[in-house]
Amino acid sequence: MFATIYLPDFYLQAALRYEPELWMRPAALIEEQEKKPVIIQLNEAAESAGIRKGMTPSQALARFLHVVIKARARAQEKSLQDILLHHAFTLSPFVEATAPGISTIQFTKWHRHPADGPRPADDSCAGSACYAKVSRVIDQLETCEITAQAGIAPLPDTSFLAAHLARPVLEIDSAKKFLAPLPIETLAIG
Repeated sequence: MFATIYLPDFYLQAALRYEPELWMRPAALIEEQEKKPVIIQLNEAAESAGIRKGMTPSQALARFLHVVIKARARAQEKSLQDILLHHAFTLSPFVEATAPGISTIQFTKWHRHPADGPRPADDSCAGSACYAKVSRVIDQLETCEITAQAGIAPLPDTSFLAAHLARPVLEIDSAKKFLAPLPIETLAIG
């Protein structure tokens, strides 16, 4: 089994981490190092105000004068990624930093050196135990004021898609049954 933990709007979460009051106001994020900075992420309030990804800051301000425009906060992004990985490693020693704000975890029985003592009874994930473990991590991230979602599935790609659709945790038993009804546009996530 695999789990993917996904932090939606990762760059925006990092930039607004110490200003939680901005989540209620229209806020957008730009990549200031680009030749022509454009909005790369925005919150729901900004989207409701008519602001869209790809707009320039002046276009966003023309749509809504009081939009807060922030630049990416790379130090805070690193800190957020470190917190994500720390929590992911509490689930399994097999963790991949898949992308910024995304971590993939493989649950498997792994072989221990005899000197390490007996194998713990819960070193793999089966059934509701996996769901409970991942839900606990999502709750722990929430106490850190980090919004996270997770998908659990037999394949890593399926867990990735499930994480994007989760509210906050979605477990998939059959990839075929899960994928069949999804529109093809869902595969463009990422």
